[in-house]
Formats: sequence, structure tokens, C-alpha cells
Amino acid sequence: MQQHLRLRRAEDFQRLRREGMTRPHRLMVLSFAHNELMHNRYGFIVSKQLGKAVTRNRIKRMLREVVRMLDPQLKTGFDIILIARHPLVEQPFDVMVRTVSDLTRRAELFKGDIS
Repeated sequence: MQQHLRLRRAEDFQRLRREGMTRPHRLMVLSFAHNELMHNRYGFIVSKQLGKAVTRNRIKRMLREVVRMLDPQLKTGFDIILIARHPLVEQPFDVMVRTVSDLTRRAELFKGDIS
């Protein structure tokens, strides 16, 4: 994922926690807020409780790939954070794709959605 599309600063994560809206799911939580930019920025939170570094990095790689695939279909101007929950560890890639797609649709972030 390109550098300008990443959320890395603690202030950005805190702003989303304060001002953002959330959409929970059994496997993950989607948090989002407007960012006043012409593109979306993405962040991923994978707690140490989900496993060792290899497991956490695998989950982040898979989530980055899901976001890369879905980014062209999403509305622009949002900061989006995906927070992994423990049941996500055992899930295959296609379940992650469906989950993120479902969460973004519920958040009305798809371009075709009426908002």
C-alpha cells in the first residue's frame, strides 16, 4: 500500500476513536471518519492478544490486500481503520473480503450507496 494511503500517526487513530463512527462485526470492527483529503487513508489494528508476530503480520498483509482490492469501489475522503478480533485469526482470505465488504456497505462507503 502506498505511503500516502496509510494511517500511522497516533493522533489520527485517536481522532477516529473520538470522532469516528464504528460498525462492529464478529470478526472485526470498522471505524471511519471524514479526512478532508481527496483519497482514503487506512489503518489496521491487530492486538498482541491475537497471536505472535507471524500471525499478526499475516492478518495485516491479508487486510491490506483486501483494502487494495476494494479501494477503487469506495467513496473518497475518509480515514478508515480495521480492528481485528480474535475469531479472524482462523478465517480464510475470502471470508475477510466478504467481511470488509459487508462492513463498508453497512457504513455506506461504497460509491453506489445512497447517503
